[in-house]
Parts: sequence; structure tokens; C-alpha cells
Amino acid sequence: MGSISPRLSAGLYLVATPIGTASDITLRALDILANADVLAAEDTRQARKLMDIHGVKLNGRPLLPYHDHNGAGMRPRLLDAARDGKSVGYVSDAGTPLIADPGFALARDFIAAELPVTAAPGASAVLTALSVAGLPTDRFLFAGFAPTKNNARLAFFNEFRAVPATLVFYENPKRLAACFAAMVKVFGADRPAAMCRELTKKFEEVRRGTLGELAEYYAGVPAPKGEAVVVLGPPEKAAASEDDIDAALRAALVHGSVKDAAGEVAEMFNLSRKPLYKRAVELGRE
Repeated sequence: MGSISPRLSAGLYLVATPIGTASDITLRALDILANADVLAAEDTRQARKLMDIHGVKLNGRPLLPYHDHNGAGMRPRLLDAARDGKSVGYVSDAGTPLIADPGFALARDFIAAELPVTAAPGASAVLTALSVAGLPTDRFLFAGFAPTKNNARLAFFNEFRAVPATLVFYENPKRLAACFAAMVKVFGADRPAAMCRELTKKFEEVRRGTLGELAEYYAGVPAPKGEAVVVLGPPEKAAASEDDIDAALRAALVHGSVKDAAGEVAEMFNLSRKPLYKRAVELGRE
């Protein structure tokens, strides 16, 4: 594959790679893979396989391993290459670099050295799972992998119990039964969730239901294979108390009219405006 753009300038290029289907790579990613002076990969075998599929030749360029076990020793070499005016392309095993990925320390050191860092966006298991889970996506939090020991797992989930957003976790399919059992204890059986497995691949599976339903299902079947993403819907909003409503109305009255305050609080708590207007008038007289 020949160059399709001018020579890349010195710096670090973070290249997103497919999470399953090889054709999910972007043209820009292929451009960087074809033209970077130095390539680094979490798994060089996976990188070579992807490049071979798309006809990208190394042509004598180095393809260096970069992962959790050798990162500390490899980073100075990659930094020196950029200081010498070379472009460095880094690809994770699959998906977007730095998302539950050893590339974070590499990007951090390039930034600390005041060397350019550029991201070539593309496939992401987090975003793909959110797209198919059928749960709210206007606000979400990615929490990575839960601990493997039960007590640590429960404590970990408890940190997110009241977060008012959809939660996304990576999980080993062999631990799905234990994962959902712990989630039921912390989040309750009625919370909506989805298990998204082998996304973009031949045996893609998305199973949706309540945490209780998913916990019951995975407790009774053999552990599936592949890569899993667990998406957990946000908690239901608790009904606002009279004190909460009064406090919100008083705060709104500080900077707005009675009408505006009633409208603002009605939207905040999904309540009718008319009684709120009456209460705002009463509070305004106090």
C-alpha cells in the first residue's frame, strides 16, 4: 500500500483498530500504519495480521512490542525516536488506545516531554456496546474491569451505586455469573442492564434484561467465550421531597421571577408547573 498523504510529522499517533471485523478500520488508520517511521503495538502479531489483511507493508520499518510488562523500558526508545524527528504509531490489541490499555503511560510521557500526541479515532467496545444496549446514552461512565475477588468486587461496585448515569464495565465472560450476582446485591435486581459479547464478530450476542434476570440466566448456563461488555442503566430518580422542592424554588427565586422559578423546578423534578407556581408565590412572600 503506498502513501496517501504527506509524510507524518514527528510525534505519537494513537491508532484505533477493529475490535473484531477487520473492515472496521479507518482510512486514516491505514494511512498512519503505512507511513509512520516507527510502529509500536500491544501485540505485534495482531498488528502484523491486520496490516497483512489490508496490504500494508513494513518495508523495513521497526514494529516494536509495547505492553504492560515492557512499557517502562520501551518508552524512552519511542520518545527518543520522536525527538529525532520520527513519527511513532501505536496500536492497541483491539479498539481505541488508552481505553483500559497500556498506551496511557506512553501518551502521558509524550505529553510531559512536550511532544505532539494525535489520536486517529475508530472502533471502541465501550461505544459499540452503548449503541446496542438500548439504555440511556446521554450520560455514561466507563469503569473498566471489576476486581476478581468477591469482597473487592462488591466494594468496587458500591462506589458507583448512586452515580446518575449509565455504567459500562469490561468483564471476562467466565466471571459473568459472579459479576451479575454481585451487581444484584449492590444495585438491586430491577436495574436494567445488557451483556454485549463478541461485538462486531461472527458470534455477536446482546442479552438485555434486569440484573435479576441476567444473574439467573448466567448462573444456569456454561460460561460463554469471547470478550464481554456489561452495560448498566442509571438508577431511577427518587421522588423529590417537599423540602427538596422548596430548596430548589428558593434557589431559583434568587435569580428569576416566580414564573421562571416554577418552570425551572418543574423541569428539574418532572412536576406540574401550576402547584409549583403557587408554592413559589408563597415562598416569595416569606
